[in-house]
Amino acid sequence: MKNYSIGELAGQCGLSRSTLLYYSRIGLLRPCGRSASNYRVYGEKELERLQEICRLRRAGLALADIAGILAADPRLSQTILRRRLEQIAGEIRQLQAQQQITLKLLRHPDLGGQEPAVALTRKQWTSMLATAGLDEQGMHRWHFEFEKSAPEAHRHFLLSLGVDEESVDRIRAWSRTWQPQGPPAAQP
Repeated sequence: MKNYSIGELAGQCGLSRSTLLYYSRIGLLRPCGRSASNYRVYGEKELERLQEICRLRRAGLALADIAGILAADPRLSQTILRRRLEQIAGEIRQLQAQQQITLKLLRHPDLGGQEPAVALTRKQWTSMLATAGLDEQGMHRWHFEFEKSAPEAHRHFLLSLGVDEESVDRIRAWSRTWQPQGPPAAQP
């Protein structure tokens, strides 16, 4: 069994010595013993526990929640992890809202953005492509090429036509199914 000093254990997980001392102080990670010189000594079991602590920290869990998970109560662990997942979902929603606000600000002429182009509807755009001679297969290929070369621009383009998020996802998935030969797949 390999033993580690506090510095060696900290180095194994990319942490500072003071972090391990703090974890010890709050009861999250205790040394397995002391050396002849009275230094803290950690073993493989403590290394595994510290690696689990680090993994849970990367998931964004608070130290108090990590202590609950490591206490080995599966129901508490599930509750804590579900709560964290809900927090992450909320954070993502907030970030998406901030992203939309920022995009709108970038388009605002008073803030140096460009005047928004007059938007066409999905029906107008489809009609225009058909008038230009694109059949269903041609439109499918057009979406395929757009998605392949600029996926985010393709997404924003579809949103600018007033297409809802769910339909955008369906159209983008459909566009990736284009094949050079054969009958066209039905458009979503």
